[in-house]
Amino acid sequence: MNQIILESIITCPECGAKNEETMPMDACQYFYECTSCHKLLKPLAGDCCVFCSFGTVKCPPIQENGTCGS
Repeated sequence: MNQIILESIITCPECGAKNEETMPMDACQYFYECTSCHKLLKPLAGDCCVFCSFGTVKCPPIQENGTCGS
């Protein structure tokens, strides 16, 4: 069993700002507001959450079983 990583660095596609965030263990995060430019980020097509689209680490449900049901 692999250890689940809960920290991910989100990079804003609008301004390039990077911010380390703790991901929820049991759900995907669909929205994220950039702490620099305040753009509201949403997942790219085919991704379940903002961490899968803009983070350095995929969300815990994807890490755990490769799919996301939330």
